[in-house]
Amino acid sequence: MIKHRIRPVAFYLPQFHPIPENDDWWGKGFTEWTNVVSAKPLFRGHYQPHLPADLGFYDLRLPEVRQAQADLAKEYGIYGFCYYHYWFNGRRMLERPFEEVLGSGQPDFPFCLCWANEDWTRAWYGREREVLIKQQYSDEDDKQHIRYLTKAFADRRYIRVADKPVFLVYHAARLPDPRKTTAIWREEAHRLGVGELYLCKVENSLGEIHADPTELGFDAAVEFQPDRLACGPSRRRAGLWRALWAVANRVGFADRVSSVYDYPSIAKRMLQRPVPPYKRLPCVMPSWDNTARRKTGASIFRNATPEVYGEWLKTVVEEFVPNSPEENLIFINAWNEWAEGNHLEPCQKWGRGYLEATRDALLTTREK
Repeated sequence: MIKHRIRPVAFYLPQFHPIPENDDWWGKGFTEWTNVVSAKPLFRGHYQPHLPADLGFYDLRLPEVRQAQADLAKEYGIYGFCYYHYWFNGRRMLERPFEEVLGSGQPDFPFCLCWANEDWTRAWYGREREVLIKQQYSDEDDKQHIRYLTKAFADRRYIRVADKPVFLVYHAARLPDPRKTTAIWREEAHRLGVGELYLCKVENSLGEIHADPTELGFDAAVEFQPDRLACGPSRRRAGLWRALWAVANRVGFADRVSSVYDYPSIAKRMLQRPVPPYKRLPCVMPSWDNTARRKTGASIFRNATPEVYGEWLKTVVEEFVPNSPEENLIFINAWNEWAEGNHLEPCQKWGRGYLEATRDALLTTREK
């Protein structure tokens, strides 16, 4: 068992089970696996599709699957999962896996929640502009939301900082009045006996300004990788690829052409960024390639390997100085984002390579 000087938390996507809405929108039985298995390589050496190994094409309605995930994560040093949480003015989506984790008490593995407060769109097919369920905000909804969350916050497995439940918001800047929302949450949490909250805004590079989170009423920021605002221009492939890009740009279809980055270069670039003057929890990613999700206009990070990822994580762990002993959270994106080519879970190409790299990075930097 790894003794944690830091607590690595992996983002967790609960999309791998059918729901009525997805049946209606995409066809009976649709899950994220539908996109994963249909992905095709776009050029020579392009790693697609990403196919699971040890855990197979699982269904998150099964408690045995959720237990196997937690056992595997714990074995390789992951402290807990950060489940994406979908709330649309009282309507929940993809809630069954987490609700069963909460209700059953199993697996006995730490967790926290990240509110993915995006409109529900056809993003599964790369068509974000087609809105299926729109986010709507109000003071009353803020109160209802935090009341719903208190059951999770009260769970002994819930991840805390100085006894404060950690709650992330993916798009803090999309809240009409973030300071008012966070104030309502804090006041209502006190009224309900939860006490103080530890609220984090995610720096997801999609319209989020990288700035002091306290200005929006949050306690800390969470870095999110890939941070495209810091990645610089993509590297287009030579020859035919560049020619196709030039043509696409002339006819107005450049957004349909994939952006290609060099993973080792981006990892190095991220490590060279200065520490911000505000409180931010770091994040690393094992890889990234959302070809399966996007169909067109994907972002592809080539040359990702467990070794390069392991060095990135090891360096972050060594250099991270928490603002306090309990603010020792490092996020990994992600545990199981298969359609984004972004997963610690074993795949048919690398096996447990990314898990082994995670364990090795943590072991070589643990407290003596």
